[in-house]
Amino acid sequence: MNLILLGPPGAGKGTQASRLVKERGMVQLSTGDMLRAAVAAGTPVGLAAKAVMESGGLVSDEIVSGILSERLDQPDARAGFILDGYPRTDVQADSLDSMLAKKGLALDHVIELVVNEDALVERITGRFTCGSCGEGYHDHFKQPKVEGVCDVCGASAFKRRADDNESTVRQRMDEYRAKTAPIIPHYEGRGIVVRVDGMASMDDVAAAIDAVLAG
Repeated sequence: MNLILLGPPGAGKGTQASRLVKERGMVQLSTGDMLRAAVAAGTPVGLAAKAVMESGGLVSDEIVSGILSERLDQPDARAGFILDGYPRTDVQADSLDSMLAKKGLALDHVIELVVNEDALVERITGRFTCGSCGEGYHDHFKQPKVEGVCDVCGASAFKRRADDNESTVRQRMDEYRAKTAPIIPHYEGRGIVVRVDGMASMDDVAAAIDAVLAG
């Protein structure tokens, strides 16, 4: 089963992708992770990417496609993959189509986690974590049982991500609508786009995705 998982930052893509990796043995293909791995491995495409990054430039679509192509040739990707962060544009979507066709592969589903923007802002801006063990909490949905004390390790220092503020979150959502959401029509004509309520509970979202994969 080969998927693209779409949705704005905070929609829960990472959580659901991690679950699919663990439960189904699928491979999560994040462009950032693949880029770093290719650079570290010193592959030809990785070396090209390293040169661009060291010069302060942006890695081209051609290089990103090359890195993805290398990764898809590894045996574990044959168990099914989840594309995370790619494609983001129509040009990248066309490139992906050509690449998969050459490898005898195809996309089975494009799953978009649909969210309510205001509710998502509340979800993200209320997040905080234990500064010691990393346990996650929320201002409204999951406070520590004892105020100021981590349930897991008992530490009393907590932290928030600097970019978990309303203006940054709304900017990220604007970018998603402008740059990534427009690729959805690219796949709708094939009947492989499915929308799932990303504001439902984590378990309900997981069940909805499993139902799509089972169908």
